Amino acid sequence: MPCENVRPPLRRAGLAAGVVMLMMAHAGPAAAAPEQVGSVQKAMEELAGVPGVVGVVGGAYVDGRSVGLGSAGSRLLDGRGGRIPANARFRIWSQTKQMVATVVLQLVEKGELGVDDKLGDLLPEVVEKDLVTRADEITVRQMLRHTSGIPDWYAGKPNPDGSEGDPSFDVFDFTTHNRPLDLVRWSRDRPRTGDPGEKWSYSNTNYTLLGMIIERLTGHDLATELHKRLFGPLKMTRTYLMVKPPDGVEGPHGHGYYPDARGRLRDVDRFNASLAGAGAGGVVSTTHDVSVFNRAFTQGKLLPPELQRILTDRLPDAPNPRGSGRSRCGDDFYIVGGAAPGSIAMTFYSADGRRQLAMSFTLSVKPSAVELDVSKAVETVFCPPSSAAAPRPSARASG
Repeated sequence: MPCENVRPPLRRAGLAAGVVMLMMAHAGPAAAAPEQVGSVQKAMEELAGVPGVVGVVGGAYVDGRSVGLGSAGSRLLDGRGGRIPANARFRIWSQTKQMVATVVLQLVEKGELGVDDKLGDLLPEVVEKDLVTRADEITVRQMLRHTSGIPDWYAGKPNPDGSEGDPSFDVFDFTTHNRPLDLVRWSRDRPRTGDPGEKWSYSNTNYTLLGMIIERLTGHDLATELHKRLFGPLKMTRTYLMVKPPDGVEGPHGHGYYPDARGRLRDVDRFNASLAGAGAGGVVSTTHDVSVFNRAFTQGKLLPPELQRILTDRLPDAPNPRGSGRSRCGDDFYIVGGAAPGSIAMTFYSADGRRQLAMSFTLSVKPSAVELDVSKAVETVFCPPSSAAAPRPSARASG
């Protein structure tokens, strides 16, 4: 579910364990009319040809209206199973975090929680069981912004060559139910990444803990609170939170694959729901629904400005949110996404929240091994030849 709330320049940025929010540099307000939208299907067909991609779905939206859906590749490996339905559900991985953060800050807005409340006061068990060091110093704000210093339960050791290693758990254990507290315990023996509030360091553990805080404060499970506060009001009717095995993706959808220790590809469609860490990456959605949430969030309909800025303001040591590149038609786009064994999901959005392009890729390689020219897909859809203003720069995101 790796991904986070930072925006490095859209050049070559990781889409696996770590950085997954990217951007095309600011170039004035985005103002595409529907007639300027290109073919989503064409963009998906080009992406399906990338080595390591099994199938891909995408949907483009302008002011909440669908302006194109596309699907290419196949549901199963080696061209089997037909195409993935363009409106299929998929795991959105760490895009879940922005939703969980929104619910946390809605509780802050209602006075049920403070951004400077301490983790040890909110979840006394992490102190009693010695699961998080310095829990009496760590604040809600720091967990939201990945400055808590709490190590990541998800991340495995890097390979000797410096490339991303396998996750810290058994990718092919589809049945063991791991409670959120179990996941937090996994992180206990790992070194802290800094003092509380000292620096930015991405950790899924932050959002596993925030999900637990929501449940403690409300008396309801996280799935209920996400539906009550977001999915229901926004009419995200095909979105839900996976919690424990055998939860999975409902309806026809694409299957992803991951190599085992012998290099054999294995179907990981049954990826253990409890290993999504609930608050860290457990939501299943569609291009339509995830775009609905993104638009509402970007346009300030879910949080007051001072609370929304906790999630969107750049930290001094986080990647710079302003790059030097520019889309071919001179528009400003950001992207939020996530990746885990078997798939990558991402949503591009314009700075004014009017336009979104949501995509999901199922894979036959590790997410870190696939190279996706995602900027080209955005330009195919939102910068058709009639709207071109400048040559397209080299902009490639690789995972």
